[in-house]
Amino acid sequence: MKLTTTIAAASLAALVTAAPSRTVAKRADSCGQWDSVQTGDYTVYNDLWGEDDADSGSGCFGIDSVSGSTIAWHATWTWEGGSSIKSFPNAVVSSDDFTLSDISSMESTWDWTYTGSDIVADVAYDIFTSSTAGGSNEYEIMIWLAAIGGAGPISSSYGSDGSPTAIATVTIAGYSWNLYSGSNGVNAVFSFLPASGDEITSFSGDVYDFFSYLISDQGLPSSQYLISAGAGTEPTTGEDAVFTVSSYSMTIT
Repeated sequence: MKLTTTIAAASLAALVTAAPSRTVAKRADSCGQWDSVQTGDYTVYNDLWGEDDADSGSGCFGIDSVSGSTIAWHATWTWEGGSSIKSFPNAVVSSDDFTLSDISSMESTWDWTYTGSDIVADVAYDIFTSSTAGGSNEYEIMIWLAAIGGAGPISSSYGSDGSPTAIATVTIAGYSWNLYSGSNGVNAVFSFLPASGDEITSFSGDVYDFFSYLISDQGLPSSQYLISAGAGTEPTTGEDAVFTVSSYSMTIT
């Protein structure tokens, strides 16, 4: 009994004197349409915004760990029917009211995997800007790391075979990208897709380099405010999908 009491007292003392930690352990999955969890530097959203277009299905997400500025999380889903995007489980980094001209870098790393059957989805950064702080979205900048199962970007023009037409090809962060432009009916959209068609399952680079190119070559105003910077997957259809982000970080300075 004395030994047990001594150990318990020592453990309590260690807890009291231990320095605060930013490490967060795995949490239970969330499956509500608009569920979100704020943890560390990030808010992870379920965002089942297009679920009504599905004949059947569901989607959930869970946080596996947070350590410093790095988060690990996952999403599981099955969607049947409909030709549009059903959801966007994604992690959004906290940021101040920066204009694009205020930002010097958006350093990011992202390691992910996907399993499941008949998946049609993208894996992408999805970033919004506005002419006013906290204003309505005016520009959407997407950086696709994968176009799975025939998923394609928004485009204002299409070829004779029905495929979207790129407006430019540019090398950024060590990869060649095809750039597409168009509108989603609410805001202008720029989408970068790997020119090779390959999936980039491990990315490391400065996301702001994409903005620098858009500002210098495509007329994106540097006075735009950064509204949100998310990273996740947009599924259209598939079965028993598991999207695993083993490591993700973004630091905006």
